Amino acid sequence: MNSSPTIGVLALQGDFAEHANMLASLGAQVREVRLPEELDGLDGLVLPGGESTTIGKLATDYGLIEPLRTFGQTKAIYGTCAGAILLSKDAERKQPLLGLMDITVERNAYGRQVESFDVEVDVPALKGLAPGDPPVRAVFIRAPLIKSVSGDAQALASLPDGRIIAAQQGKLLATAFHPEISGDDRFHRLFLNLAKS
Repeated sequence: MNSSPTIGVLALQGDFAEHANMLASLGAQVREVRLPEELDGLDGLVLPGGESTTIGKLATDYGLIEPLRTFGQTKAIYGTCAGAILLSKDAERKQPLLGLMDITVERNAYGRQVESFDVEVDVPALKGLAPGDPPVRAVFIRAPLIKSVSGDAQALASLPDGRIIAAQQGKLLATAFHPEISGDDRFHRLFLNLAKS
């Protein structure tokens, strides 16, 4: 693979444009994905934030659920907020999920949109991706909680009270927050490294 991976961004609903812009700024070839055949040739895929039930229903309508599951068995996928819910094996309610990642999530665990907040957190997995390794500014908007990780999944970052906010399982990456709107591109750099590996 060359040094410029081709990354898809699921563009059914939510903030896919922000991810596309950040990935392009890092040198990735970016393609919006709405149909199964648009997964062909991709090195990785981003599942954006938005409304997880709506994204799941649209993915079902477009015949994407099984192709996305197959894709995620060998390729890198990064889910943020609603995308993390879609990646999970358990969202504690009935809704379309890819069931790829050994994480259990709770939707809207931090309250309504007006209760959105941001916080700085240390993320050891991002060490060396920015000069001085400053804390990451994590922006939470109607965010899910990653209640637990199991199997091959591991927590990458937690709030001071221990609540998990980022996790990784092989080439699968999930954050409960929105790096694409904070201007901090380190999680996207980590994801591109996973896609190139």
